[in-house]
Amino acid sequence: MPDSNTGPTYFPEFRNFIESLDSATHEEYSLRHLARVRGVSEFNTMKAHILNYYEGVEVPHSFVDSNGQVFDCIPIEQQPALRDSTVEVAAIPDSPQILSTGPPRDHQAIPIAGQLRSDRVDKYGHSMSCPPGTIPVRRITLDELTKWEALDQFFSKSPIGRGRHPRLSADPSIASGVHKYAHAYQGVDNLGGHSFLNVWDPAVGSQVFSLSQHWYAGGSPVQTAECGWQVFPAKYNTTQPVLFIYWTADDYKTTGAYNLEGSHFIQTSSSWAIGGTLAAWDSAYGGAQYEIEMQWYLTGGNWWLYLGGNAVGYYPGSQYGGGQLASSATNIDYGGEVVDNTSWPPMGSGSFANAGYSYTAYQRDIEYISTGGGLVSASLTPQQLSPSCFTISVQMFAAPWNETIYFGGPGGTGCA
Repeated sequence: MPDSNTGPTYFPEFRNFIESLDSATHEEYSLRHLARVRGVSEFNTMKAHILNYYEGVEVPHSFVDSNGQVFDCIPIEQQPALRDSTVEVAAIPDSPQILSTGPPRDHQAIPIAGQLRSDRVDKYGHSMSCPPGTIPVRRITLDELTKWEALDQFFSKSPIGRGRHPRLSADPSIASGVHKYAHAYQGVDNLGGHSFLNVWDPAVGSQVFSLSQHWYAGGSPVQTAECGWQVFPAKYNTTQPVLFIYWTADDYKTTGAYNLEGSHFIQTSSSWAIGGTLAAWDSAYGGAQYEIEMQWYLTGGNWWLYLGGNAVGYYPGSQYGGGQLASSATNIDYGGEVVDNTSWPPMGSGSFANAGYSYTAYQRDIEYISTGGGLVSASLTPQQLSPSCFTISVQMFAAPWNETIYFGGPGGTGCA
């Protein structure tokens, strides 16, 4: 059966999409709903970025996901991070064996496998999978870019107050309340880490975003490798949860980008659509829990991402410019973040941490990779700066759950 989605009424073929860019004008796009692009010059910068992003790319197959976002299957060597490079794709390494074997019988969460399979088809009858030798790349359009005032804002972790790390960033925007967190951390030398995250669909209206994620960080300026799920309607044109990754090499000032949008992440797997929806796997309040297994592992000079236990791709360590994350991280962090400046959206399920399993967001089996290469159960310190709106608790379950956090809250206007 075709997946239902909110995509266009006709399929936007890649060739037609590229041809439409030639005639695109600032006058036309500035009149569109939600357009915020700051003048003709910035519009032309955005247009040039898209044309360069797809220059010389061959697309044998495209499809839309259940959220209506278009994905183009691009040959691995033509993806943005490799197209102008002579560097060969790194060999896929084995990841360290996690310490747990599965959830206890009274906590039967359902694992999320890759979103893409040949037996799934979109509303147009197109297979929601990519041919061998290609990987799925979320299509970037002028409709999306012109929602931002400038191109550098599109690459930012957040369009207001910049991105920031929950503890290590010296960003004054936290004082004005833009970022709200319920998270838990440990200062420890590491090569990445691991957890299972249950997926929710918090109601983000006019606010910016709500997420659950990992941060591996260190250095001054702060450098990070990040992964998780988020609800970010202005970016993805959906109120459903989306799989994301992010990085920065200079505390979110001039470097960083989501997903494959900044020509930095090298994807090797065709099973996962980074930037694609996880809508089919929302957890039910008091019912079935759907969870995604995530891990970063710095090995062979590259930060490898594993989803569901399988390697998906990597950030080359060289992009950290000889900074802290080129060799290791010094901080692990897990939990939730919401962003706005007047009324903050719910985090996780919208329930506080004490609601417990199946009623609130969690991350379980939180482990870090020691600099010697083995996984170690974390020993986290919780931090909740706005307890009237968002809380967190750290629990050590009996094996096999190990270190676990519950977190979340309803948000609102009084999040002091």
